[in-house]
Amino acid sequence: MKLEAIQQAIRDAGVDGWLFFDHHVRDPLAYRILQLPVPPLVSRRWYYFIPATGEPRKLAHRIEAYHLDPLPGAKALYSSWSEQKTGVAALLAGAGRIAMQYSPECAVPYVAMVDAGTIELVRSSGVEIVTSADMVQRFEACWTQEQLDSHIEAGKLVDEIRRDAFRLIGDRIRGNSPVTEWEVQRFIADRFAAAGLFTDHGPNVSVNGNASNPHYEPQPGACSQIVAGDKVLIDLWAKFNRQNAVYYDVTWMGFCGQAPPSAFQDVFEIVRDARDAAVRCVQAAVSAGRPLHGFEVDDAARAHIRERGYGDYFFHRTGHSIGTEVHGSGANMDNLETHDERSVIPWTCFSVEPGIYLADFGVRSEVNVFVGEHEAIVTGEIQRDLVLI
Repeated sequence: MKLEAIQQAIRDAGVDGWLFFDHHVRDPLAYRILQLPVPPLVSRRWYYFIPATGEPRKLAHRIEAYHLDPLPGAKALYSSWSEQKTGVAALLAGAGRIAMQYSPECAVPYVAMVDAGTIELVRSSGVEIVTSADMVQRFEACWTQEQLDSHIEAGKLVDEIRRDAFRLIGDRIRGNSPVTEWEVQRFIADRFAAAGLFTDHGPNVSVNGNASNPHYEPQPGACSQIVAGDKVLIDLWAKFNRQNAVYYDVTWMGFCGQAPPSAFQDVFEIVRDARDAAVRCVQAAVSAGRPLHGFEVDDAARAHIRERGYGDYFFHRTGHSIGTEVHGSGANMDNLETHDERSVIPWTCFSVEPGIYLADFGVRSEVNVFVGEHEAIVTGEIQRDLVLI
């Protein structure tokens, strides 16, 4: 366990300690952050308290007294509910303000792992509980140099496959050979496998009104044919098929023809410019060393779309954290679905993907932004114009 790093995070957060709790492996974050092997059975509750300074303390049930043995610190045991309650109070003795995997009003569901009853039990000891969300991302969302390198390399392959997918559509249309969304999706998936890339599901290949559903995925018996005059969205995400690899996740737009309808062109430009406004917001803050929060990035993109009269048609967050899971545990760029007050911190990555979804077509443009110590960069190719397929 990285005790020194965890205690530094606790001190930086201005709290007296961090209380970890689990029952039935409901908090996978706890095991990963503590580097604690997951036991085959967790049928009794355990508590592990790391103070800002000093030795950690444990509380475990006598039946499963061994669960916390790999971790440092003195151990207390309980059997009865009354022993558990007094044991929690003793565990937290001297602490006034502690962090847990808790989120007020479940604003950040990615860290809301502790049930309401346990929160009530811990509060009965006289402590104030605050969210561990910002601390969690220091251990869950920050990349290593090796992970950044793998992201960049995977991105080059994904961008190449994306170009080839658009080319496949064009070749089939010009050759009067029908092609469906499903066929293009399978083409991308096969290319991923051949390149050593992994994706948990998808990708999303959608045309016209299908693209108005941000989570649309074609199926063999439920997909559209792609023909001349169609508007095409391709959203694809993948990582190398190896341990600790991180995702690359982008969305591009195309038109099957040489002259896109003005309405489609206009909406694409609005979305593109909203994306760029969000990226500039991040880059300006990082360059200036100014604290930045996820909701501010969402505000920058959403304001641009709202000013052009399409605010009601942008109904998802601007971006999500990216890590070993495509939707990671770091700050999201969100002031719509949640008010994400988590800080945007160095060595994290997230998507910026505003969209406008109308009845006849949907438009989304997505890039990945990596935040370093003194600068923020878009890690792959940036779409400036519609792909004319």
